[in-house]
Amino acid sequence: MSDRRVVAFVSAAELGPALAHLIASRAEKTLSSGAGYFSLGLSGGSLVSILSKELPVVPNLDCSRWLSQLFSKLNIPEDRVLVIDPSLPVQACAEDYASRLRKAFDTQQTPVFDMLLLGMGPDGHTCSLFPDHPLLQEKQKTVAPISDSPKPPPQRVTLTLPVVNAAHCVVFVSTGSSKAPVLKQVLEGGDGEILPAALVSPTQGELFWLVDEPAAASLTRDVERPGPGAKL
Repeated sequence: MSDRRVVAFVSAAELGPALAHLIASRAEKTLSSGAGYFSLGLSGGSLVSILSKELPVVPNLDCSRWLSQLFSKLNIPEDRVLVIDPSLPVQACAEDYASRLRKAFDTQQTPVFDMLLLGMGPDGHTCSLFPDHPLLQEKQKTVAPISDSPKPPPQRVTLTLPVVNAAHCVVFVSTGSSKAPVLKQVLEGGDGEILPAALVSPTQGELFWLVDEPAAASLTRDVERPGPGAKL
């Protein structure tokens, strides 16, 4: 089970460069070890705007061997960017994406991402795994459809917890004062239900929570507070 590193930055503006450097350093470490590619999964949302600004300005960043769900600004070859096909019915979409992941990772087992970047909703959901939903118990599928999402759109496709927890490194990004109550519940527990984000615990990998001070305002646990320009 992973140890959680909770790192609080003064603002989201300071968090962004630290996140970009963390990604770049893990990519360099993976590729220098002899791996053929660096696999990065991105859940979407505000992470896209943060990384589309910060990653392109990281010095000497070579994305030619990244296997990703990212963006054209990084010059990642098109055949290495894996996205769902939204034109398909939700069940077929999930099956198609699972098939393409198996091909990309060259495995019939659970694909192991080098890094997953996740967000968390105000209800504690992550990916499209929602509180009290049966998909939290899914053990066999790597990609699952959801047709009754409590948050629009009702039909979605999501990675499952076994895939998330197989990753070498998982990084949550959570910012803003509206996230403070749920962040406290996820990281410190209490009498409430165990929320989906709290179920993320890589079996043999790293787990980071990168937050800003407004999101961390209610935490009583130990939190790292690096200075400006810090590298993780």
